[in-house]
Amino acid sequence: MQKRWNILSVNSTEVTALQSSLNISESLCRILVQRGITHYDAAKAYFRPSLDDLHSPWLMKDMQKAVDRILQAFEHKERILVYGDYDVDGTTSVASMFQFLQALHEPIDYYIPHRYKEGYGISKIGIDYAKSQGFSLIISLDCGIKSADLIAYASSLGIDFIVCDHHLPDHTVPIAAAILNPKQKDCSYPYKELCGCGVGFKLMMALSEQLQLPKDSYLQYLDLVAIAIAADIVPVTGENRTMAYWGIQKVNSNPSVGIRALMDLANAKGPMSLTSLVFVIAPRINAAGRMDDAKKAVQLFIEKDPTLAIGLANILHSDNSDRREADSSITVEALKMLEADPNNQHRKTTVLYNEHWHKGVVGIVASRLIETYYRPTIVLTKSGDYAAGSARSVAGFNLYEAIHACKEHLLGYGGHFAAAGMTLSVDKVSAFSEAFEQEVAKTITAEQLVPELTINTEIKFAEINMKWYNIIKQMEPFGPDNMRPVFIAKNVKDAGFSKVVKDLHLRAVLKQHDTILSGIGFNLADKFPLLQNNQSVDIVFAIDENEWQGNTSLQIKLIDLRPASSAQND
Repeated sequence: MQKRWNILSVNSTEVTALQSSLNISESLCRILVQRGITHYDAAKAYFRPSLDDLHSPWLMKDMQKAVDRILQAFEHKERILVYGDYDVDGTTSVASMFQFLQALHEPIDYYIPHRYKEGYGISKIGIDYAKSQGFSLIISLDCGIKSADLIAYASSLGIDFIVCDHHLPDHTVPIAAAILNPKQKDCSYPYKELCGCGVGFKLMMALSEQLQLPKDSYLQYLDLVAIAIAADIVPVTGENRTMAYWGIQKVNSNPSVGIRALMDLANAKGPMSLTSLVFVIAPRINAAGRMDDAKKAVQLFIEKDPTLAIGLANILHSDNSDRREADSSITVEALKMLEADPNNQHRKTTVLYNEHWHKGVVGIVASRLIETYYRPTIVLTKSGDYAAGSARSVAGFNLYEAIHACKEHLLGYGGHFAAAGMTLSVDKVSAFSEAFEQEVAKTITAEQLVPELTINTEIKFAEINMKWYNIIKQMEPFGPDNMRPVFIAKNVKDAGFSKVVKDLHLRAVLKQHDTILSGIGFNLADKFPLLQNNQSVDIVFAIDENEWQGNTSLQIKLIDLRPASSAQND
């Protein structure tokens, strides 16, 4: 698939000033300035994240109310229910908060709604369960901010709510004992991008300070917070970056029993990174909710016996295998449907429906389809008497607004800029599909239908060495708003040893002047002819380490290439 290359601009005066104070290469300073780091102190805070720099939890609106209500529950021996969503952020939130409070109070329990029986967030079934079991305080994590009616219902039953959420509030917020959400308009908390587990972490931090507990009473859960930050695709900046940095340190040095079991089962080798957590740990946690019941994930995280933890990890591993099989087979079916559609090539959207597809993987399938047909995509299946599914967008296009414009065909919908979900009558699928196509065709630009490669800066091969790369490594953890740097090198040629591997991948050995670098370009076999006949190319790549027989060297991770004469900032 052809991609647009976009080389990021940068203020050259700021780069020069930063280079003068840090005494490192210009290419590194360009990347730092792009990330808002323009002076020595900012660079020091970036390269040396400190837990001492975390904001005071008391800056968050309603924090004192939340702490007071929990202490009241302690005093009166109230039954407390920790309630969270079924995804990674929700289950890690519940596992950390439940363990923290259990060390201080009984009776306490946790609750995860069933994805298919109850749906996302607070459910009436969950509230009725709390009432039947005598719970008088519910602490919701990663959900609740949009549940004003259900929280009012709970209040009518004598149940108080403390809401810990990070989703954007509606105009009407719930009437609760306390609402902790930095995105509230009247909340002055300095950092707005916490995930649900991060908000829960701040509540544990405040309770620890109030009760004069040692810092480890809440810091011990940073490995769970790091997994939530990784999986929930929140910006890896500010507090998130600090918590992720120290959480990964714990994952690699002293992870909880459950996380260790997942790592062992996945045969994870070498130090884990935020990216490793996204691709190794998160799918196994998410699979529990996608394929069956997410309570198993919480059970794993709170388990202290290694043998029992391995058993639970095996169940999640099995769920993930089932998820992968469903995801793979449905993707193949979906691609065949698109290939058989004579109008497919002219469409600006993909909307597919099959009543037999597994509801738990339709969002993943939508993302897979975008890899082949880069356009807003919705995949629907049957859920009870209705059609339901997930939508995924392309970069820069507001998917939620397009779905909102077609709401007359829907029974319900929700989501945000890049992803959404919806429910509709089966007999409305065709009409919705056409309305969605017309709406997107009206509003999407030609550029948005071509994937963009964001490039940080040009670099010469001669500049790439281990000392330089060690500074790149210190920019980790990588994630949204702090991505792994991507480079362009111009006028590069094959050194004579490049070849196609397994008919899919490009094993590249490239030279620029007198410097040779090698690496792999996954699924770039079709680009091999560009390297023949001594042609010059421009390449887009990242840098990685390669370990072989105890030796470490640098290699390029090839992302794209094209003839040198046509490589422009377009």
